Order: sequence, then structure tokens, then C-alpha cells
Amino acid sequence: MENHVYFYLFQVSCEVVGNINIRCYLTGMPELRLGLNDRMPANATDPSQRNIPLDNVKFHQCVRLARFESDGTIAFIPPDGAFELLSYRIDSAMKPPILIQCDVQRHGRSRVQYRVRARAQFKRRSIANNVEIVIPAPADADSPVINVANAEYVPERSAIVWTIKSFPGGQEKAMTAELRLPSVAPEENDARPPVSASFEIPYFTMSGLQVRYLKINEKSGYTATPLVRYTTRNGNYSIRIN
Repeated sequence: MENHVYFYLFQVSCEVVGNINIRCYLTGMPELRLGLNDRMPANATDPSQRNIPLDNVKFHQCVRLARFESDGTIAFIPPDGAFELLSYRIDSAMKPPILIQCDVQRHGRSRVQYRVRARAQFKRRSIANNVEIVIPAPADADSPVINVANAEYVPERSAIVWTIKSFPGGQEKAMTAELRLPSVAPEENDARPPVSASFEIPYFTMSGLQVRYLKINEKSGYTATPLVRYTTRNGNYSIRIN
């Protein structure tokens, strides 16, 4: 007897939570001006008036809000060391950077098979590092047979953990696994925990937010070099399967 159970993925909600962090090593009290590719006008109630629909923007207390409200420039005198200049949230629908599809086939009460596909849905020039995909599995399974060397069944996590150190954009990877089940155990019902994933994509922004310029205005005239780095990391990245 074979039971073929297909788990379809549904995107219930998706949001991007971002922030701009500053690490300042400047002497004196220079004024910095930061320009983004979204001017984020405070009076723009229509999302179409914005390049990127940022929601719930919160600024550090050093930002001159009057200047921002008048012309969209983020002007501030930074404190020493590291601090969060601003945070934001984007609620608009967007495709996940890594799409995961999972097909589970039960063969009676003796074994269960998994077919998992992961597709990197971001630009080809970007690479996701240290990707970990966790597929829930029966806690009492044994004798795992997995077709890739970078995946393993972890009993203490009741899951198959698939690790991909480097995942270039535009590529697709596949993994299959089979687990043996105790023949006396009852069949599982279809309710199961979601698939989860963790990853980091350097030099990439999911929101598309970019720094157009960072200017330093210091009266003594010393020279300084700004350095900008972008990183996208997973948050609560869960894929519900029904």
C-alpha cells in the first residue's frame, strides 16, 4: 500500500524588515547627509508616489526630522561607534529569495520518501551563503538514505537538515531522502511543522533600497572615506505545507 501525499506551498504573508546601521570613526562633530533611492516623502499617502514603499520608518534621535520632511534628505551628526540610523518595514508582496518545494510520499507504515527542490530567486551575480533547509520528519524514523552528501537526518531535531554552503542566484538544487518507519507505528496525520530555512546573501538587498550618496561635511576639511555594505539575512523564514 502506498500513500502519495503532496504538500503545496502557500504564501500567507511576506514582509521585509530592514535597517541601516552606522559604524562611525570620525573625529569632531561632522554633519553627514545620506541619500537613498527612495526619498520616502512624509506626506505621500499613495504608495505609487514612492519608488520603494517603506512602512513604519523609525529614525535615530540624531536625525534632523525637519530636514527630512522638507526635502527627503537624511541629515545627522553621528554619535561615536555603532548605532542604528533607521529601521523600516515593507509589506508589499514579493517572491521569497529561496523557493522551497517539498513532496512527501508515504509507503504504508514502513517508509516515507521526500523530494525537495530549492530555487534561488535572486540575481545571478549574487550568492546565498550558509543556506540551511530544515524539513520536518518523524521523530522515530531510522535508516536514512539521502542522495546528497550535504544533507542528513538529525533525530534530536526530528528533521532532515540540508546544508548548502554556496547557492548562486538563478540556480535550482534537488534532494531526495527515504526514511524507515516502525511498522507498528500509526500513520501520521497531514498536520506537520513548516519547512524552515536560514541563509545570508551579501551585497544584495531584498527591498531594493540603495544608498545613492553619503556626504561628510566637516569644517576642518579632513578627508574620510565612506564604505557601504549590503546584506540580506533570513528572519522567520517558514514555509507552511498543507
